[in-house]
Amino acid sequence: MEPVLERPRIVIDALLADHDQRTLAEDVLDGLTRPFKELPPKHFYDARGSELFDEICELPEYYPTRVERAILEASAPEIASITGATELVELGSGAATKARVLLAAMGQAGAWRRYVPVDVSETALRASAAELVADFPELEVHGLVGDFERHLDRLPDAEPASPRLISFLGGTIGNFLPGARRRFLRGITLLLGSDGWLLLGTDLVKDERVLEAAYDDAAGVTAAFNRNLLSVLNRELDADFDPAAFDHVAFFDADNSWIEMRLRSRRRQQVRIGGLGLTVHFAPREEMRTEISAKFTRARIEADLAVAGLELAGWFTDPEELFALTLARPSAGWRER
Repeated sequence: MEPVLERPRIVIDALLADHDQRTLAEDVLDGLTRPFKELPPKHFYDARGSELFDEICELPEYYPTRVERAILEASAPEIASITGATELVELGSGAATKARVLLAAMGQAGAWRRYVPVDVSETALRASAAELVADFPELEVHGLVGDFERHLDRLPDAEPASPRLISFLGGTIGNFLPGARRRFLRGITLLLGSDGWLLLGTDLVKDERVLEAAYDDAAGVTAAFNRNLLSVLNRELDADFDPAAFDHVAFFDADNSWIEMRLRSRRRQQVRIGGLGLTVHFAPREEMRTEISAKFTRARIEADLAVAGLELAGWFTDPEELFALTLARPSAGWRER
């Protein structure tokens, strides 16, 4: 008889290569040479940006984090029961605090087999993996250090007879423009198989005063978070932005049903970006978009899901309907393919 080989409980695939490290430079070159300047929000999260975002999540005006957490804690047992999932894939896993809630519910409903976190921070991923295997006996962790926008095709194959639950929480889906959002959701559908599930966190449409306060708090933490993006460019691309020369702007665009964050130049100025050999000119009060955060209705979510080959299977929200968790699965027509 051949010896039984034990599978390692933690496997980490590092997918970020030298080309990926050039993403910031490529995004800046593309975004700051357009007639309307903009940068993608994924570059907010250096060490200082992550610290500031953690502070934002504790602010009284910023409801999404605490409301989503409350919904998740209340609905996780039902989600685990409906899906029968034994594998959890989490996109943008961070410290895996939300995964703990879902894994605990999955264990109570039957069993877990594998957790697949995807995050750009290898340090955070390894730390959370070590804590989870210590706390959840027999759980395996197969982590991917990568960008969920580009590396979803590198997820490990779903195991036979192991329904997969992919979670994409925090309202991050709102950072995608509509066309990109639907393409992203279609990509997820392809990874679910016939018996997989998607758990999506979405911020809901509400009084615009509540929305704008969440992105422009009285303490100025979100303003510091927004301006910190300029410090990232200074450090990583040898730029000479003066963050104090830009005002933080946040407003609700009712036509597109999203919040926009921008940085507005206080004066005429030019900025040298040494790493790109580029000089960028700003007119007085010229704005640069740094984030959109779409807000949803149930009908809008269902429409996006339908285009992606998904159907709504569960809707979980709070009493004030500030935020929602949507459970979806491949539609009948898609499953029959």
